[in-house]
Amino acid sequence: MFYQLYELNHAALQPARLYADAVRLFYSNPLNPVSHTSWGRSVAATAELFERTTRRYGKPQFGLTKTVVDWKNVEVSERTVWSRPFCNLVHFERAVPAGRRPDPKLLIVAPMSGHYATLLRGTVEAMLPYADVHITDWVDARMVPLADGSFDLDDYIDYIVDMLHALGPDTHVMAVCQPSVPVLAAVALMEAKGDPFVPSTMTLMGGPIDTRRSPTAVNLLAQEKGIDWFRDNVIMRAPWPVPGFGREVYPGFLQLSGFMSMNLDRHIIAHKDFFMHLVKHDGDNAEKHREFYDEYLAVMDLTAEFYLQTVDTVFVRQALPKGTMTHRGVAVDPLAIRNVALFTVEGENDDISGLGQTKAAHDLCINIPADRHAHYMQPAVGHYGVFNGSRFRSEIVPRIVDFITSYGRQNRVAVKPKLVRTGKK
Repeated sequence: MFYQLYELNHAALQPARLYADAVRLFYSNPLNPVSHTSWGRSVAATAELFERTTRRYGKPQFGLTKTVVDWKNVEVSERTVWSRPFCNLVHFERAVPAGRRPDPKLLIVAPMSGHYATLLRGTVEAMLPYADVHITDWVDARMVPLADGSFDLDDYIDYIVDMLHALGPDTHVMAVCQPSVPVLAAVALMEAKGDPFVPSTMTLMGGPIDTRRSPTAVNLLAQEKGIDWFRDNVIMRAPWPVPGFGREVYPGFLQLSGFMSMNLDRHIIAHKDFFMHLVKHDGDNAEKHREFYDEYLAVMDLTAEFYLQTVDTVFVRQALPKGTMTHRGVAVDPLAIRNVALFTVEGENDDISGLGQTKAAHDLCINIPADRHAHYMQPAVGHYGVFNGSRFRSEIVPRIVDFITSYGRQNRVAVKPKLVRTGKK
């Protein structure tokens, strides 16, 4: 009933939000003389702050309509090329000249951890000039009717395999954060079967491959509480009247509360600064705040079975590095991976996936030839900086592009790329 009460509380505040929005519009209208005073701007800022902190943020749009290819501006359009109840595969089609040599096919597996795939907008935007980009657009579990069945970690792995089949041979896969484990598992299962659609390269970024290394607060919480605590305390039924009414879910607002509590002082200061930017009529900084929090506060629900199986497998039992992970009763064996080049990326200040957790993939995939291993640690960035921001664009993207270009099946070479560091001694 807690989730239903949350929804009722949100609905009850709707009149107050509408009133606050009206006040904001009145006191920020340039035709109103009071809007040019500090008092008027303070009233408008207070109203906007209230409305923004009590609203439900909808799914953002990628909004990527242009990119630069071969130093020329080209149009970009989104198209869904594969679809299942819990995920759509979105292709960012670039209007490149016919007959041009194709760029590498890249599958970006976005995290299914509470935020929408649009959290990786910057990742997609940075890779578009160099690759034919596809991304997993996960669906909010509360919007999926019960009639469409369940979705767990095994289904997640099946989805990845199916998408790689849909994209065809010589595809490159990039997993950001949470998907690192299921992507590595999917590749291991494909290699064990001799699947011809196994990807050419696998890039794992800020992922919890082995949470025994440099454990963070997230890892320690899972170890301390155990899976039964999560089942009893964070799993709820989707409320009426959403399409998934009655489905057991891990609500996105709980995940968001957990994320924000880890850096609560930072978020409080950001909102205080936002208020002062509005009072001082600093429109640029205020707009940057809106853009960031419009994305950050937009959250989605996860199915209970996926969330619990992931917490148990990755954080409680640490099954992959211990060699006990299975997929539908079949052992997941990273030793089966022999043909896929492996690149891992970590952030020096990552407080979600600690240093060494992603690099651990190299110790599991020891049958990949030594010249197809690479690792890079980006100094002075946290978890978000591993896949977004100026350092990501200037330091990490060139290394990824060089790696996938060198190890595509059409261009595979026998030497290490110049821009990457080896992941093994």
